[in-house]
Formats: sequence, structure tokens, C-alpha cells
Amino acid sequence: MNNVVLIGMPGCGKSTLGVLLAKTLGYGFIDSDLVIQTEQKMLLADIIEKKGLEEFNRIENRANAGIWADRCVIATGGSVIYGEEAMAHLQEIGKIVYLKLSYATVEKRLGDIKQRGVSIKDGETLKQLYDERIPLYEKYADVVVDCEGQTIEESVRRVFEEVSA
Repeated sequence: MNNVVLIGMPGCGKSTLGVLLAKTLGYGFIDSDLVIQTEQKMLLADIIEKKGLEEFNRIENRANAGIWADRCVIATGGSVIYGEEAMAHLQEIGKIVYLKLSYATVEKRLGDIKQRGVSIKDGETLKQLYDERIPLYEKYADVVVDCEGQTIEESVRRVFEEVSA
């Protein structure tokens, strides 16, 4: 399969960059968070609140493991890296691109993480979540694109160059 799969922290630009990258490549675009919301008929934050974090992670894993696409850019949720089946499947169907940002930038961009439907344990800080996830993003990435200090257009161009090489 010939897809580009975007992973990274919430707020790193996966959805925004993904749409622009898809247009640049002439690909389709899939936002796995929207796939989950459509399937569950509720917002991510509501799924987490009503069904709990563990069940949300199971739903996310199953939804991402079930994506079948060709010539698409797939923007995943920040917690997709917790789903081993999902990540194995996404690695099979595309090139995994980790959109890297510093903690300070992620913190500045995020605002209210509960309202955004970020998969975070009660009592866990955003910094703890960031530190926990970075090694997982790096583990699964075929390509790492540092988006720090870049405009969205610059980041799109850098990802395009990496996946077109």
C-alpha cells in the first residue's frame, strides 16, 4: 500500500498538515479521530468520559487496525502508538511519519486537553504524557520530521520531500 501515516503529539499538526500534504501528493485524506467519532457517534472527549480511557484505547486500536486505504494520508490520534495491532497494520499499509515538536510548543498549542479528547490518565501531567510517548513515536517512525519553528507550509514541504524520496 502507498499511504503516508502521520503520528505525533496532540497539537503537532497531524490533521492540518495531513490535508495539505494529501492535496500536494494528490492523495485522499483520512483522519482516524473522525473515523472513531463517526463510528461511536460521539466526540472523543465524550467517549473517554463515558467509556473510560482503557475502552477508548481499545476502540482507537480497533479503528486504526481496520483502516484500509490506498494513496491516502492518514492522520492518527496522538495515542495510536499504544495500540500494537493498529501500529503493525499502519506500518504494513504505509510510511509512518513522526511530526516532532518540543514540549514547550505542544503545551502552548494544546489549551484544554480534556476538551480535546486527549488520552491522558487522571493525575498525569502533559509533561509526563509527552515523556512517555516520545520513545514510542520514535520507535514506530520510518521518518522523523522536526516541525519546530516551521510554518505549516514548510512542514508540509519537508514531509513531502521525505515521502517522495
